Amino acid sequence: MHRRLQLAALATIVVAGIVRAPIEQALTEDLRQKDLLQEPLDLEVRKKVGQGFWAVSLGGLRTLVATVLNLRAFSHFENYEWTQVADSYETIVQLAPHTAYYWDTGHWHMAYNAAAYYDRNDVGLPELRARAEWQRWVKKGGAFLEEGVRQNPDSSVLWSRLGWLYIDPNKIRDYDRASEAFGKAVETGDALPYVRRFQAMAMARSDRYIDEALPLIRKIMAEDGGAPPTLLSVRFALEHRADPDIDPDALALELFGTHRKAYQILGNHYLDIRGEYPMDGVASYLRRLERILGIPEEQSIFRR
Repeated sequence: MHRRLQLAALATIVVAGIVRAPIEQALTEDLRQKDLLQEPLDLEVRKKVGQGFWAVSLGGLRTLVATVLNLRAFSHFENYEWTQVADSYETIVQLAPHTAYYWDTGHWHMAYNAAAYYDRNDVGLPELRARAEWQRWVKKGGAFLEEGVRQNPDSSVLWSRLGWLYIDPNKIRDYDRASEAFGKAVETGDALPYVRRFQAMAMARSDRYIDEALPLIRKIMAEDGGAPPTLLSVRFALEHRADPDIDPDALALELFGTHRKAYQILGNHYLDIRGEYPMDGVASYLRRLERILGIPEEQSIFRR
């Protein structure tokens, strides 16, 4: 009789567990979707943070553990221990995946600090090896940041950082992707005002988005009531691209105010080879300005 009661009780517990499991699973998933409950740490992360930290993280203090690991990562940075820096941040973002600061800082250490370390070749590697390491760390930082925006699609900061990484001539330099990243930052609604200008400048150098650059620049200038010199020069070139028969004098006076100022700003624009900005109509108009302003041949912008 006693044995039968034990079996009956055990069966009741098993059935209750079977019935309750889907309900608890659904509740757990709902809490995780609302960021009220975090995903369990995988085995590799447990190993990296250590038993003590893992026990704390199970208590809901993952952000505290992430803060401590962030301080530890800084000591690795000071000692140029780049692999340990990367490992630290890959662990940190698993502990606090929705803290944009950690994604931003981690990518900065990889794509900028570590990459610069090998670009300067402080360790005396063979030139080709040092260059390969520089490229590897730039790409590693880029991949890390891309994962950051995937997990935080509403972060204007992370989208902006990704745009800068793609637009930087010393990094990845992909104007199509830079245009898209800056555009995503603007779409969040809380990007700083200058991000829209960076978007326009990326689009002006993008094969895919160049036709959309001029309307955006016109809109920015109309709403902001002005523009920095580079944006003025890019608009001058894009207006020429859109209409090769446009009156360059009327356009220059509208944008720059005087022939002298147009010569100064467009001259700097023309000499900025690394910028890869559009140059439609710029050279021919600079020659015209040199005649208008009486610039001596030996002082010509084309002799620099």
